Amino acid sequence: MGYRDKHTEALDVDLSKVFCEEAKSIVLEQNSKTAILLVHGFPSTPSVYKYSSEKFFQAGMDVYAPLLPGFGTDPIAFADTTFTQWFAYLCKYYENLRSSYETLYVLGISMGGAMTLKLGETYCNTEKAPDALVSIAAPVAYNSLIRDGIVSDYKQYFARTLALFKAQINAHIVQGNPKGDDGSEYWYGYGGIFIRAGLSLVHAMKQIRKELPKITCPLLSIHDVNDGVVPFKNQAIIKAGQKSCRFKDIQTNMEKHKHPRHALLLYRSIQGELTQTIIDFLQEKEDEADAQA
Repeated sequence: MGYRDKHTEALDVDLSKVFCEEAKSIVLEQNSKTAILLVHGFPSTPSVYKYSSEKFFQAGMDVYAPLLPGFGTDPIAFADTTFTQWFAYLCKYYENLRSSYETLYVLGISMGGAMTLKLGETYCNTEKAPDALVSIAAPVAYNSLIRDGIVSDYKQYFARTLALFKAQINAHIVQGNPKGDDGSEYWYGYGGIFIRAGLSLVHAMKQIRKELPKITCPLLSIHDVNDGVVPFKNQAIIKAGQKSCRFKDIQTNMEKHKHPRHALLLYRSIQGELTQTIIDFLQEKEDEADAQA
C-alpha cells in the first residue's frame, strides 16, 4: 500500500509562538508593482534570507519570506505535520500575492526550492502563473540509487517502519550555530531527526519530479557541486525535466567551510555575487517585457 500523508487539515502560523525574532517572517514593502516570494527550507526559517531580502528590496521589489506553518515554533508539534499542509499554506499565500502584483517571482532554497518548482507546476499555463522561478539546491530525488545513483541518506529506507512508532528523535530548537562559519552561524530552525515529517517531504519529491515538464515560465536553477545535503545530481534531473521558456543553470564550487555548501544565500562568501546574479536574471525578464511594450 502506498504512502499517503495522514495529516492534511489546514494549518496557520501563530507568530506569537515563534521561538525568536530571527525566525519570524520577513515582509518588506514599498508599494512596488513587483514582488518576490522567498520560501525557506526544512527544517529552517526565513532567517536564511536576511541578507538577500534586503538586496531584493533595494532592487525595487516588495519582499515576502513567510514562516511556513509548524516551522520556527514547537519542534515536537512540527514532527507530526506534513508537506501537504505546508504546501497548501504556501499556495494560499502565493495566490494572495499573485492577485496583488503585476509581476511575481518565487525563489526557494532546498525544500523551498522543491516547493518553488511545485508552485510552477501548479500555476504555469494558468492566469495565476509566476513570472519567473529560482530554485536553489532543490531536491527532486532523495534515495534513487538504481535510476540516478543518488543516496542522500540510507536511513530513509527504514523511515516508513520507524514512523509507525516515533515521529521524531531528539527534536530541539537551534538558535544559531556557534561552531559555524561564513554566515552559517546564523542559521535558525530545528535540530534532530524528523521521521514522519521527513518521510512526507521525500514522498512529495516523486510527484514534483514527475511534473517538471509543467514548468514553462523562466527558471533559474542553482546548485553547488559539493552540496552536502542535497546531491548535486538533482540539478541535472531538473534541467532534463523542465520545459521552461528561458532556463538557466548555475553551478557554484565553494571552498571548503564548516557548513555543507547548501543554503547558499546564507553564506557571506557567496551571497552578494549570487544575489546579484539572481536579480540580473529576474530583471532580464522585466527588460524583455519593457522592450515588447
